Amino acid sequence: MSIRPVRHLLLFLALLLVLPALALPVRADGDQSADPARRDPGNGPERNAVAATGPGPRALAAAAGESRRHGDWRGYPRQTELRVFPEDSTDKSIKLGLTPYHAIAPKLNELQARSERVSAEVIGQSTLGRDIYLVTVTAPERPFETRLQRYWRELIEDHPRLAARSPWLRQAYKAPVWINGNIHGDEWEGTDGALRVIEDLATAPDPGTRRLLQRARIYFTVTNNPDGRVAGTRTNAAGFDLNRDHITGTQPESRAVRDVAIRTQPLVMLDEHGYTGTTLIEPGTPPHGQNYEYDLYIKHAYANALGMEKAIGELGHPETARADIPFRDYAPGDWDDWPPIFTPMYAIYQGAVGHTVEIPLRVNRSAYEELPVAELRRRSGINTDVAAATIRAGIEYAETNRRELIADQIEQFRRGWAGEPQPEIPDGFVPGFGPEDRYSVEFPRTYVIPVGRGQRSAPAAARLVDHLVANDVRVERAQRDFRLAGKRYPAGSYLVDMHQPKRGLANVMLGAGKDISADVPRMYDISGWSHRLLWGASVDVSRHEAPHVWTKPVTAAAATGGIDAHPGQDLMLKMTDGADVRALNSLLGKGIEAYHGAEDTVIVPAAARAAAHEVAEEFGVRFRGASAGERGPLLRKPVLAAAVAADELAVLRELGFQVHPVSTQALNEGFDLDGVDTLFVSAGLDHSRLNEQGKAEVDGFLAAGGGVVARGSTGVAFNEAAGLLGVRAVAGNGSANGVVAMADSTGPVGSGSPEHSFVYSPYWFTDLDAGVRAEQRYAEGNPLVAGHWRGTDEGRGPRQAAGSAAVVSGTADNGARTVLFGTEPLFRGHPKGLYAQAARAIFWVTP
Repeated sequence: MSIRPVRHLLLFLALLLVLPALALPVRADGDQSADPARRDPGNGPERNAVAATGPGPRALAAAAGESRRHGDWRGYPRQTELRVFPEDSTDKSIKLGLTPYHAIAPKLNELQARSERVSAEVIGQSTLGRDIYLVTVTAPERPFETRLQRYWRELIEDHPRLAARSPWLRQAYKAPVWINGNIHGDEWEGTDGALRVIEDLATAPDPGTRRLLQRARIYFTVTNNPDGRVAGTRTNAAGFDLNRDHITGTQPESRAVRDVAIRTQPLVMLDEHGYTGTTLIEPGTPPHGQNYEYDLYIKHAYANALGMEKAIGELGHPETARADIPFRDYAPGDWDDWPPIFTPMYAIYQGAVGHTVEIPLRVNRSAYEELPVAELRRRSGINTDVAAATIRAGIEYAETNRRELIADQIEQFRRGWAGEPQPEIPDGFVPGFGPEDRYSVEFPRTYVIPVGRGQRSAPAAARLVDHLVANDVRVERAQRDFRLAGKRYPAGSYLVDMHQPKRGLANVMLGAGKDISADVPRMYDISGWSHRLLWGASVDVSRHEAPHVWTKPVTAAAATGGIDAHPGQDLMLKMTDGADVRALNSLLGKGIEAYHGAEDTVIVPAAARAAAHEVAEEFGVRFRGASAGERGPLLRKPVLAAAVAADELAVLRELGFQVHPVSTQALNEGFDLDGVDTLFVSAGLDHSRLNEQGKAEVDGFLAAGGGVVARGSTGVAFNEAAGLLGVRAVAGNGSANGVVAMADSTGPVGSGSPEHSFVYSPYWFTDLDAGVRAEQRYAEGNPLVAGHWRGTDEGRGPRQAAGSAAVVSGTADNGARTVLFGTEPLFRGHPKGLYAQAARAIFWVTP
């Protein structure tokens, strides 16, 4: 008998053994249980008595409404004829001798025609509508083999104890490896290295390659940023750095690869970047993400990095003789793996050993413009060699260490189900590991996202729930009222039981984070974030208790919109969340009258009830009855001229404002502010560099009573140069960033604001002139909750900011209403709970 029929027989027998086990419910420790007492007799089977203790269905993408495993019933290959895009002679990769975007689909179509090992599919579109490809390279599989691989993948996450005991899984589970290329558009060669490896794997006739592909699936997102690849920009077409967008997921490109991570559950993940002079291969320096199971990560990450270093050394190029491994070679904070905004760091929480790989020789930006084409192509050729070598070495590591990698992924998920504390990692666990590397967290037992009166913002809560579910965090919904930690919650409240496989990801989103200012001297990027504190929803923490209440798994948050007012009664809408702002702008855009109400509210006349109902359903907002006589001045939809960063521009447009980008150059070239109500200044507008025409335009706008919202160093400088608010602006440490506690939120801008805000190069304001109001202040003591904000020799730390105004408002001598932010309410589309604060500022300054 040949080997292949025997293999099929073994797989079939394994399928028969595994499928009955998967029908059993699961306890919080991941073990099977058929205990009927854990089922809800009134609502059918598998309604768990404790939130998220059963496996439930895998998370469904709220927008798509379908399983991330959709399509897994087919075997391999599952080939797609990819659409071919027109040739684009302006594609920046052509000059480097690399593969232009329009040539990728024909190349993949040709490989699919040549090899039954290659399957290509489209997993999403870029901002400009270009296809994002996922290529799977593996030995052919019959549908029942694919079904078995799917069940084993689910078994690892949903039933880790059972998975650990399965000899069939250890023997025949295909090791998933994921390679992500070209997330930064002007770091091209990861795509070309991936295409080279795909072709080699597709066509190599040797027995070693055949054995590899019988034991592994290799996934390639060939270019994560096709718009940036064509344009030669780091960012996508919306101006976002995609490698800062994980856990937030504002961009279609980052959401597409998020779903790849969940769908494939890789053991090893490489993200191919450039250019650092010497090849750089993670693991990173301290601080290490405190929610990792770091012992399971570092032993593989360090060994894999050494293997990749060896592989590039064997290329024979003088430029590739060695690599920088930050864990080994850099000082703490120089190249950390703390924030989950980066793709590999996010992938670690999904069960992968994630690496950033930085290929060595610069070919972008000034080098692209100044170096001869021959030198650029020499460099890009070496870079492609490096990308391909690291990809091959990463695949080899996964193949050689397949059983241990599988066992450790199982162990990560088992610890989550069991609620075990993170283990203490001893010094020398890997060479160089010491006290400076030791970061850990105590996981709470349960997070509660209440509904009803205990919820600050129902739309914010629904958005948070949907985001958690989209990231494969398990959320349950209570079917009855319950008590937890001395507090009563109504039926319908959401529960995130931290006895779940991806508890690290749940906690990295919902935890407060940590003040790491004293731990490392500097940080590579942001150090503080918290969806619980910054996304605008009320979220309670139970440190030690889980509720005893019947629950249902959540695939999408319940609808939140509606009207709670008697017919004929005026309607009141609190401007608490970005959804409220979008609803208001939608009404104003339809010509519906609305009026300023008390503090953070607006009033819509009873005659507009039908229109209000439409926007309530569309945006999930809730109108309540307004008291008689509450109407203030009439509102109108403002037109903005915005000198802002790309992330801020995107948020302002998302909120429904009409926005015209403006800059120093645009004003000097004759930009007309006529018809503009409000000038929003945070980047790209230097009053001192305006010519006579530009200054006259700005001065005329201000003299006519145009409103100004300003933020950060650019906003502070504009405020001073234009002579608007009389304040002394104090700059904090320029590298400071994180989550800060706030106090005294009052006035038309501050009222209704969350108790926490976000800072990045913070400011505060003292010596306020008469008539300048402090809308919000930094809390007393040390306002930094999480992040990195050190003092300086000039004393610019958080304790110096404590108690000082963070947001101020007032009317300038020329009549221009002005709001000045020392915080970051729109940063990278991230602090969503602050959007309404920025919007209230815009509406208040609008004449």
